[in-house]
Amino acid sequence: MKKNITYPLLGLLICSNILVGCKDDFLDIVPTDRISDASILADSSLFEAFVINRYLGVRLTDKEGDGSVPGFGRGFEYALWGSLTDESVYNNDDETWVIQQGQLSPENTGIAGTLWGRSYRSIRECNYALTNMPDVEMSDFGKERLTAELRFIRAFRYHDLIRNYGEVVLMHDQVYELGDDFTDPALFQKISIEDGLAYAIGELDAVIPVLPLQNDGSWQEGRATRGAAMALRARLLLYAASPLFNDGNANDQQKWTAAAEAYREIMELGIYSLYQDGYGEMFLTPGSHEEVIFARFYNINERHTALEIANGPNGYDGWGGNVPLQTLVDDYEMMDGSSFDWDNPEHAAAPYENRDPRFYETILFNGAPYRGRAVETFLPGGRDSQEGPSNWNTSRSGYYLRKFIDETLPIQNPWEVAGTQNWIYFRYAEVLLSYAEAQNEAVGPDATVYDAINAIRTRNGVNMPELPAGLSQGEMRERIRQERRIELAFEEHRYYDVRRWMIAMEVENQPALGIDIRRNEDGDFTYDFKTALEGKSFQERHYWLPIPRDEILASDNQLEQNPGYN
Repeated sequence: MKKNITYPLLGLLICSNILVGCKDDFLDIVPTDRISDASILADSSLFEAFVINRYLGVRLTDKEGDGSVPGFGRGFEYALWGSLTDESVYNNDDETWVIQQGQLSPENTGIAGTLWGRSYRSIRECNYALTNMPDVEMSDFGKERLTAELRFIRAFRYHDLIRNYGEVVLMHDQVYELGDDFTDPALFQKISIEDGLAYAIGELDAVIPVLPLQNDGSWQEGRATRGAAMALRARLLLYAASPLFNDGNANDQQKWTAAAEAYREIMELGIYSLYQDGYGEMFLTPGSHEEVIFARFYNINERHTALEIANGPNGYDGWGGNVPLQTLVDDYEMMDGSSFDWDNPEHAAAPYENRDPRFYETILFNGAPYRGRAVETFLPGGRDSQEGPSNWNTSRSGYYLRKFIDETLPIQNPWEVAGTQNWIYFRYAEVLLSYAEAQNEAVGPDATVYDAINAIRTRNGVNMPELPAGLSQGEMRERIRQERRIELAFEEHRYYDVRRWMIAMEVENQPALGIDIRRNEDGDFTYDFKTALEGKSFQERHYWLPIPRDEILASDNQLEQNPGYN
């Protein structure tokens, strides 16, 4: 007889298949696409394959892992995480507008609804492997390496839980099985944010000396290294010092100092540096390069969503996808380092000229050269406006995404060739930016803070002016935040930055604006703002995600919901 069983915490589902996750709860049969626990534990090669595949996730909802199963985060999917922020909106919704419009609820978590389940599922799988490691015939060296990797993966999952939900349930090394008692209230007891961070940081402290400094050969690309663990540890320490994780307090210099020191240790490894062959090219280069610390590597046989058609302008028969907002466009500086200003007649007459070079590598705008012609979002008659072909995919904002897009890959019929760009989890520019932030908060804008930011601004392919001397701590804080906004756009940082800084009530309640461009008879253009998405809204409770209602019910209401969502 088949049994359909619902478990508390989706991550506790019992399955240990090598390549794919459980897609249903019918557990009294053994599908042919899975390998039994006994086989995994009896074969060291299968066991290592099981561990390596924990770097992947499982498809829990539509449009995740369109080309392959997802990794630690959504990464390159249809709706990018930036479309939950003031970076962009997603043209076709795909459950993003519920977050942008402040309608999140335990019953409707939108695109963010799988974070809880996927994270706990992965933690359970790591615990399973760690618990059974002693029974696997393998060298002590092999076991030590795999144990360190599992603890890294588990720490990454807790990092994702904590930065999205705050207080979470700590599973330690528990592996729950069919028939276990799930009525014990202790199973659902959440720990404090401070204790959760301390646990994850402690796990990383333990594995950093064990993990290899660098992976040996391309076949190991994407596996944890010492640098990856150090970068995750440093990010957790940066979060630990930030206002959101301290009840609004950002004055604990000891915490900022610890974060700065963690980033300094990565810098002193001497094996990472800024990519010097073009800002846009950094995300298109196959394999690893000097700026990559940890990434998900894709290839023709293991592809992600075809970004070119998913985000392409409608005039090329693209689908629009993640369309940048005017607030992001306006935040790109002029080439001389001054701020862009619509009230400046020279700026307003030619708003897309003489801007930070990263603007041209990130955003497609009216007049941008792209695939043999200029983008035309103007009216009347613009080929990439609502009067062009595929007009149902016309950008809601008047802009399109260029970052991550490879012009050598086709927009039309991309299915067997596109989707090969790497998704970078940690890169050296983040290390420099985060070091600068932590050091500035700890001691003020000393020379090392300037050096870190100026290295990013002046590298080849960017060539922006250095920051002006004599900035105060507060002025430097704003410049660092501005630099993160530009340098890390669409890399899943903005969502967490505005929350940890506790400025989301300000920035995420600004209207989601775009641009309406009219071409006059003399060929000049007139620019007017328009609303790209109505009803943009953020409330205090949205600093943390709600735990999905199904998870609360599965715990027999023993799992405490996050504040403001009951």
